[in-house]
Amino acid sequence: MKKIWQKWTDISLIKRILVGLILGAILGLLVKDLTFVELLGTIFVSALKAVAPVLVFFLVISALANAKAQTNMKTIIILYVISTLVAALVAVIASFLFPITLTLTGAAEEATSPSGIGEVLSTVILNIVANPVDALTNANYIGILAWGAVLGIALRKATDNTKSIFSNISDAVSQVVRWVINLAPFGIFGLVYTSVSTSGLEIFTEYGQLLLILVGCMLIIALITNPLIVFLNIRKNPYPLVLRCLKESGITAFFTRSSAANIPVNMELCRKLGLNKDSYSVSIPLGATINMAGAAVTIAVMAMAASHTAGINVDLPTAVILCVLAAVSACGASGVAGGSLLLIPLACSLFGIADNVAMEVVAIGFIIGVIQDSCETALNSSSDALFTATAEYKLWNKEGRDYKPGQDIAA
Repeated sequence: MKKIWQKWTDISLIKRILVGLILGAILGLLVKDLTFVELLGTIFVSALKAVAPVLVFFLVISALANAKAQTNMKTIIILYVISTLVAALVAVIASFLFPITLTLTGAAEEATSPSGIGEVLSTVILNIVANPVDALTNANYIGILAWGAVLGIALRKATDNTKSIFSNISDAVSQVVRWVINLAPFGIFGLVYTSVSTSGLEIFTEYGQLLLILVGCMLIIALITNPLIVFLNIRKNPYPLVLRCLKESGITAFFTRSSAANIPVNMELCRKLGLNKDSYSVSIPLGATINMAGAAVTIAVMAMAASHTAGINVDLPTAVILCVLAAVSACGASGVAGGSLLLIPLACSLFGIADNVAMEVVAIGFIIGVIQDSCETALNSSSDALFTATAEYKLWNKEGRDYKPGQDIAA
């Protein structure tokens, strides 16, 4: 068994994941209700979600307590903000070029939407000052980051022995993460089986036109605008790095549909790329909370579809305001239960669209959520690693360091 496992792990993780993906899809079409197969996906996502808060907490403390190298947090945050704004702009332009009118179902989603941007920001601020134990228990990454940062800075004056304890703990948790990630092919197998056996191939056809706009915008951002942002910063071919991030981060995020669950995957990718641990231990969990280009696309496209359905003509100034509102709302999406979909009524209020109509649009969002949310998470999470690497490469350019974007550097 040990030799078989060794041969299995010697195969590229991406190839193993693709095998799990294909087998899961085939089995999902042929056989229904295999509970033990569905359990594989549930266990994998649960394991990632369980280890991620602990990983982030101790990595941030260790990184800040032992920080000596220059970090690039300012550059990374700027890249996060720019990409989210660009995403909202792409979504609004696409909605003007290809206006969509929805057939409302009359089944409004019964959920509470934020009443204004102030409520979204208030939720984010309250998450920052949450009880640290509660933050860890509920995977409140904004709170975990805040407490990790405070404790890390406070430990800067601690003895080297104390600092080394936190370093050893973060290394141990990182090793656990690598063990969990090695189980990804089995987890993806279970997740794909569950999706296909439950919904069949129909999940790809419902509300096809709307999905086409949403997914098309996300593809434009992932393959055109994000690479352009990377190129303008590093002045090298961005696609090896872009494709590496999409393969190793995007695929996993697509099936887990959780930026939080994908934090360990992004951490491991950054480690293999040889990036500064002091930077990525903070930027990756921060990106999982504020870097939300996919959410900005969803909010903008769905709000524009609602306006077209209601027969409202959107002028240029209002469209610009929608871009900013969608970007800011997307950054606060992690603090709102239901994520980007429940922020759609907030954007719709800009056009004076009634709440009941807006919530029907939200209901449609939940119907197409199998594909929409998967693509959104893949874009959001893969770009966390992408822009963390971009900021690092930009610094390497200044230092005259020779490197190839997307190439492994870590031993």
